[in-house]
Amino acid sequence: MADSTPKAAASPPAGSPKSPKSPKSPQSVASPAAPASAAATAATPTPQSPPTEAAETPATIEIDDGSTDDASTIDDRISSYTASLTSSVVDYPTEYGRRYHAFRSGVKTIGDRLFLAPIDAAKTHRILDVGTGTGIWAIEMGDLFPNAEILGNDLSAIQPPWVPPNVKFEIDDVESEWIGHNKYDFIFSRYMAGALADWPTYMRRVYENLNPGGWAEFQDWDYMLYSDDGTTEGTELLKWMGYFMDACEALGRDGQVGPKLETLVRENTGLINIVHKPFKIPAGPWAKDAHLKDIGMCNLIQMLDGLEAFTLRLLCGVLGWTKEEVLVLLTGVRNELRTGKAHAWLHYNVVYGQKPKEEEN
Repeated sequence: MADSTPKAAASPPAGSPKSPKSPKSPQSVASPAAPASAAATAATPTPQSPPTEAAETPATIEIDDGSTDDASTIDDRISSYTASLTSSVVDYPTEYGRRYHAFRSGVKTIGDRLFLAPIDAAKTHRILDVGTGTGIWAIEMGDLFPNAEILGNDLSAIQPPWVPPNVKFEIDDVESEWIGHNKYDFIFSRYMAGALADWPTYMRRVYENLNPGGWAEFQDWDYMLYSDDGTTEGTELLKWMGYFMDACEALGRDGQVGPKLETLVRENTGLINIVHKPFKIPAGPWAKDAHLKDIGMCNLIQMLDGLEAFTLRLLCGVLGWTKEEVLVLLTGVRNELRTGKAHAWLHYNVVYGQKPKEEEN
């Protein structure tokens, strides 16, 4: 994949120690052809269930010519959309007062499924959810696999107390040694881009902690914003993303790991039957396709909900900005996200593979 480090067209606010490295708005990067999936549906995880394919994203996302809104119109649409969501979405736990819809965006992307790996329910007894966050994935998996033990780990204890009896949560740092655990039949890793310092070691630990015949699945982002038509050129969105990538670099974290997952898996594990499925996720409901429009709305909601919190943390805590400087920048970013004039999208990647079974004597 060509280097897509964002470049900002303007200097940072006064007092900001560093401006982002800066080229033009990245244009569309064609998603590689996805191999046929052998995945069983997550809704009925039995070996006999016919596979349901996650719809592949077209190479170029067709634009809905009527999708451009003013800020008040999109706010009304967001309110209406949120009200129409099922209780399983609306009742998600909140983190620091903010409700995160990223989980639902990812699930919708892969065909309303929790995972794509073709795991055998009869042979799946222990499941690990790495970086569980609010715990909603682990909770839904607990309902789906009532005879399996589900463990979710994270650095923070923000998970709800109401969980299925087969679901447990623990505070743990996956970048430390994995000590004292039995091995797992399925390890699921999602949204770790920008969170890990050493991806090769992490991949090796996942592999080492799988039972023979077990599966690992990685779902992650390239957080850079792309466009097929150049509409992100010169936007506040692109400047903001440039600063975001600068902060990740300063922390020694990779905010664009999604497209690199397959290479990381192949170079650092012994997994076989590896499948890589790439997707393009609109940053707003500007796509003509109804499914992509729905995903784009979910993505827009979660971006607007979390925008201030994580931008303040990175730009103030890492790059030395003041809160006032960040809020000025975010005013323009929010406006561009709401109007949909920039047809921005992000790479979302799913990679899964199986640990070889032990040789029979």
